[in-house]
Amino acid sequence: MDNLNYRKAEAKLQILHADGTPAANQKISIDQTSHDFLFGCGAFDAIAQMKIQDEQKKAFVRDRLEKWLGLFNYGTIPFYWGRYEPVEGQTAYAETMAGAKWLQERGVKVKGHPLCWHTVCAPWLMQFSNEEILRRQLERIHREVTAFKGVVDMWDVINEVVIMPVFDKYDNAVTRICKDLGRIRLVKEVFATAKESNPNATLLINDFNTSVSYEILLEGLLEAGVPISAIGIQSHQHQGYWGLDKLNDVLERFSRFGLPIHFTENTLISGDLMPAHIVDLNDWQVPSWPSTKEGEERQAKEITEMYSTLFAHPLVEAITTWDFTDGCWLGAPSGLLRQDNSVKPAYEALKALIHGDWETHTQLTTDAEGRLDFTGFKGEYALSCGQEKASVSLHDDIQQNVTLG
Repeated sequence: MDNLNYRKAEAKLQILHADGTPAANQKISIDQTSHDFLFGCGAFDAIAQMKIQDEQKKAFVRDRLEKWLGLFNYGTIPFYWGRYEPVEGQTAYAETMAGAKWLQERGVKVKGHPLCWHTVCAPWLMQFSNEEILRRQLERIHREVTAFKGVVDMWDVINEVVIMPVFDKYDNAVTRICKDLGRIRLVKEVFATAKESNPNATLLINDFNTSVSYEILLEGLLEAGVPISAIGIQSHQHQGYWGLDKLNDVLERFSRFGLPIHFTENTLISGDLMPAHIVDLNDWQVPSWPSTKEGEERQAKEITEMYSTLFAHPLVEAITTWDFTDGCWLGAPSGLLRQDNSVKPAYEALKALIHGDWETHTQLTTDAEGRLDFTGFKGEYALSCGQEKASVSLHDDIQQNVTLG
């Protein structure tokens, strides 16, 4: 039995020529051009390229982005408050909007990350009272969600709430207000503002904590009426692949809420693993963390198994590889590309799934009335008959006429 049926839809089409006559007994090429499923990756380079002046460096980044576009249809871009607005009133709006539009023009769905987080928080907030910090946090959400509406319509509204009020690495404005208000009240406030600012946006809560603590938090938030569109789950596996047992356990436990699940930040390592005794991944800082041949083969095998498991689950709507290239967060060999932009086996393995096994390409012959039926993975399709072409959207089962032009 095909366990991917819910990823597919059936099309019953009558193909017509431009003059309205049936395209009878004609060979029709049917090619999927995009997926409904969100195959994503961190797209920070799309923003960074906007400020590069050196032509050689720009060409290097553009080469990387072309490889990115050859795989993904969904990108996460940065809105860390401390970097987006390092000085009050001086934002990175221009390059962020330019990069977001660059992605959108290439058919990429864009998500902003994050609107509220205790890490990389704006340091200048510390001078204010908790009441004023909250006011400015909500203003900030309204500003970004409103300004980017139509370009960025998906947001990680709040990040890592489970640890937020007890975070003790350093003092910060968001931990202060979370400790003051409590998790549920703060989440309710930030989601309400995001929802009001863009009622049609997809709004996520996102966390690395996959324990019962996250489940309890989600229960409280849903009981409080917080409009969560999807549950975000981070899966940074610097200390080793979760494996099927943990992966299926997480899927089972978080499926009970009946909400879409997004694996928002996925990392699989192609070098030596981080030691198991490290509690906070940020505490592992080494001068060099190389990719290895053995590690790259392991990474490709793991990414194939993990993506196949997630794609087969009906509630999973999106998977985001966090680092596209090695040497990004923590300097880890976590990318699908090496630092010189050469592709790793994991890139090819993922490409074989996304644009191979999980993409529909076929050629069929119409009957005497120009009719044909096909079942394909959900997404957008190009149809061609000689020089005549048409497009079809296959998001659910359809029955329609299609006119070639």
